[in-house]
Formats: sequence, C-alpha cells, structure tokens
Amino acid sequence: MKTEPGSTNTSAAESSAAVQSPRELRRVAFTALIGTSIEWYDFFLYGTAAALIFPALFFPPSMPPLVAQFASFTTFAVGFFARPLGGVLFGNFGDRHGRKRALIMALVLMAVSTTCIGLLPSYTQAGWVAPLLLVFLRILQGLAIGGQWAGAVLLVTENAPAKQRGFYGSFAQVGVPVGVVLANCAFLVMGAVTSTEDFAAWGWRVPFIASVLLIGVAVYAQFKLEDTAAFRQLQAKNAANAAAGVTQRAPVLQALRQYPRQIALAAGAFIGVQVSFYICIAFVVAYGSGASGLGLPKSLMLTAVLIGAVAMIPTTIGFAALSDRIGRRRLYMVGAVLSGCWAFALFPLLETRSLLWISVGIATAQIFGSIMYGPLAALLSEMFETRVRYSAATLGYQLGAIFGGGLAPSIATAILGQTGSAFGISVYMAITCAITFTCMWLLPETHRNDMHATD
Repeated sequence: MKTEPGSTNTSAAESSAAVQSPRELRRVAFTALIGTSIEWYDFFLYGTAAALIFPALFFPPSMPPLVAQFASFTTFAVGFFARPLGGVLFGNFGDRHGRKRALIMALVLMAVSTTCIGLLPSYTQAGWVAPLLLVFLRILQGLAIGGQWAGAVLLVTENAPAKQRGFYGSFAQVGVPVGVVLANCAFLVMGAVTSTEDFAAWGWRVPFIASVLLIGVAVYAQFKLEDTAAFRQLQAKNAANAAAGVTQRAPVLQALRQYPRQIALAAGAFIGVQVSFYICIAFVVAYGSGASGLGLPKSLMLTAVLIGAVAMIPTTIGFAALSDRIGRRRLYMVGAVLSGCWAFALFPLLETRSLLWISVGIATAQIFGSIMYGPLAALLSEMFETRVRYSAATLGYQLGAIFGGGLAPSIATAILGQTGSAFGISVYMAITCAITFTCMWLLPETHRNDMHATD
C-alpha cells in the first residue's frame, strides 16, 4: 500500500504507543464535540445573519437589495480568507507548544470576537465605521476558526486507537452540523419571541452575545484535558535535538517544503464539500426568503436548513466509522460523485416552495456531503507526520475552505444576478465536486498510516 512520505503502515510501534483509556478518550471526544459545536455556532451565526440581517443593517439603505446581499456575503467571505492565516499562526504554535494550548487560545478568540459583533452599531448609527468594524471582527473569527479545527481534530485522532480514528475524529466534525442547528435555532427562537422590528433592532444580537459562554469550554479544556501522546513524544525528541544543538525549522515552513503537493491536493479535495455545504446553509436562505429569489418566509428556509443539518449529524459519524473499515479514499470519491449529481436536483426542489421537498433537497445534499466530511478529520491527520501535522492539516483544510465555502455564496449570488436562473449554480457546484474527485483520486489511501511516526 502506498503511504505518504514520513508515514509508515500501522505497526507495533503505533499499537504500543500510549493512547488514552476509553473513559479519557470519550471525555476528549465530548469536549471536542462541545467546543467545535459552539465555535461553529459562532461562525455560522454570521452566515445566517449575512443572509437575513446584515444587508439592511450594515450597508446604506440606498443600495439595491441584491447589491447589499452581495456586499454582505463578501464580508462573510472575509472570514474564510483569514482562516489560512489563523492556520499558520495556530498551527505553528500547536506544533511547537501543544494541541491543547492552541485550541484554548482559538476558543477564547472566537468567543470574544463573536460577542463583540453582537454589540456593533448599525450603519445608520455609525456610517461606514459599522461595516469596517464588522469586517475586522469577521477577520478575528476567521483567525480563530483557522486555528480551532486542527486542535480539536488532533486531540481526538492522535489519542484514538488506529482502527477507530475515523469514528473518533468525526466527533470534532459533527460540531459543524450541530453548530448549524444551534445557529438556526437561535434565530428561529428570537424571531418567534420578538416582533419583526425588535428582531431587526436587537433580537439578532442575543445569539451573538451568548457566545461568551465559549470561554467556559476553554476553561474546562485547560483543566481537564491532557495533550496527546504523539505530541509528547515529539516534545521529547525536540528537546533531545535542542540539547544536541540541532536547529529546527518553523513547523509551517517544514510543512510547506515537505508536503506542498499533499497540501494542495487536500485543499482541492475539500473544495466540493465546502461549496455544497455553504450553498445549503447560507445561500439558499437568501435565495429562498429574499425578494430577488423565491420570496418564502425566512422561518421556512431556516427550518429546512435545520432539518438538513440534523440529517448530517448521524451520517457524518456513520460514514467516518465506515471509512475505518474500507478506507477513506474510495468512500470520499463516491461522496463527490453523488454531491455533483445532486446539485442538479437541489434547486428544482427548492422551487417547489414546499417545506417537505425543500428539506429533502437540502438534507440529501448534506448527507452526500457527510460521506466526504465524516472521514476528513482522520484523512488529513493521517497524511502528515507529527512534527508538522497541525500546520499541514490546517493549511490543506483552510485553503480548501477559502476557494470553497468562503466564495460560494458570493459566486452563487453573482451567477443568479447575471443569469436570473439557478441552473448555473448547479453547474458551479458540479464542477467543484469534479475537482474534489480528481484531487482525491491523486491522493493515496491513508487509513493504515502510522500517526505516531515522528520522522
């Protein structure tokens, strides 16, 4: 079996490596699930608000609705462009000082930046200062999410038994659909208990301000979790090298020098997943409820997105566990094909204006996406050696997020504005899934790689 440079097939070395007890591993997995769920809740709150609230709140009233919507989605995309920088900063820190410490710093940064968004003045109150502050805080969100993902994933996968890395890694992945559920529930609840005027004035702020609770998760992780055995082994080796006078290159530079092809292919393999996902959680809300789209109630679209996210939770875990048995690569390619084909069914189902069929369209797209997203945590963890794993895995993930999720709602809005039809959006989704399939086909299988190799 072909393996990545610096990795070997699972061996006695890994089977004898220290892994946490089942009880401790469950605690790590649960903490990763809670932390990533709230972190992604914060990140997705912005996406929902960018579709429903921000166009009218943070941009001039004289702007045409479609232009304001495009501008709002552009600020949404800014967070994605900040994610690789967050990956570099936190990845370098996490490879040098530990997965746990990097994760805690990312959680606190996300909590502070999201809470501050809930306190921002509107355009009518502060003029262009308001959108500029919004963009600045979105950048901080991007930095935080760029560092958080790999920290949560590696705490789980580096501690997991070799034959269950996909399953345990999926608990960090499940934080994404759980975050969507929490974000949509927050807006549905606030929309139900406030009038339209009160929701626009202050109701939307409550879910953002509640993000301060994420600091509590960071405190729990600080006192209850230990770093991984793989990182502790790396620390010991680095200490020995330092004592011998061996100069060590910055981990992120090592990753880029040693794994440029793998990082690029990992990013390409993630593009289709991200495009489909963000079309289904952000763009469809604006398309379904906006005056330039279907003109449906926003509560109907939020409910359909929520149903899709709920459907994604068990399938993400299930397909990740299946990848432990049959491998990551073939399963991932099947997901890319199904997602690309379903793109042409999604918008006709939305155009039925029926909650049932809209939910079927979104939920099926999310289930097909989970075929890829479930195994992704283990896949990227297994591709790289311990000393650069945080940096390399983060770069692959976050670069894919820029060209996939970050631009998807804006590109979809532009296509709709230029063509007046959603068919072009389906073609765009299918092309990105083809890119994902090709990149995954060029990568080797990883599920038998030894994650405890440090050379």
